Amino acid sequence: MGWYQRVFVDTGRAPAVWMLIGFLVTFAVTRGITRRIHANAAAPSQRPGSQGPGPRGPGSQRRGLSDVYIGGVHIHHQVWGILLLLLAGLLQFRYSPSAPWTEVLAALFGIGAALTLDEFALWFNLDDVYWSKSGRKSIDAILVGGALGAVLLMQASPFGTANGRDPLAIWLYLVTLAFNLAVAGICIIKGKLATGLIGIVIPLLAVIGAIRLAKPASIWAHRRYSGAKLERAQRRFGPAYQLRRDRLRDLLGGRPDPARGDPAE
Repeated sequence: MGWYQRVFVDTGRAPAVWMLIGFLVTFAVTRGITRRIHANAAAPSQRPGSQGPGPRGPGSQRRGLSDVYIGGVHIHHQVWGILLLLLAGLLQFRYSPSAPWTEVLAALFGIGAALTLDEFALWFNLDDVYWSKSGRKSIDAILVGGALGAVLLMQASPFGTANGRDPLAIWLYLVTLAFNLAVAGICIIKGKLATGLIGIVIPLLAVIGAIRLAKPASIWAHRRYSGAKLERAQRRFGPAYQLRRDRLRDLLGGRPDPARGDPAE
């Protein structure tokens, strides 16, 4: 395991790699389980002569995987994720353990983050939109979280450090930091949340995103685009763009259920 020591432990990246592993594995397992539960609930009842979707709610699931209910209330898996995030954070801040316990806490943090972000869409809608079109926002959150975990694994610090006490070096560092945050903020205002967040740790990506067209529904487009430029943005982010995004989301998280209501519509 000398390579592990050299590549991850000696460079301080061991907690980051275990956090990312916990995140990715948990997302894959969670989506596999929820897709099986959804398929069981949507399948026709097994009773002779019965048609239509199977029953829902506590005590109504058939044999196999089912949702968790406590006191008649559906406990979403984001609840367990939030509890894991709190536990891992409290233990890390209080005890600051050394290896291997810091890696264990990092893995628990990644597991909690995946469970929580997998129901990201429920945060805003305050409704169970997991299998509706609005639920695709959870896949976006997972992609952003995974990308941030990957770039943090590759880079020890997203902003670098100001070496020495030379005032010029410090000022150059602060100016560079301000520029990186500014272009990342422009990306977010242009409706490119993922590009902006990832661009904080990969400034070149943020610069490219800031230069390119804004999404037509963004604050930037509403205030600055009109006429031909607005039409260009609408073509750029039109139905073909949305279709490509939806195909990726559906591949990772499963297709939305057409029978589920969507608050976004």
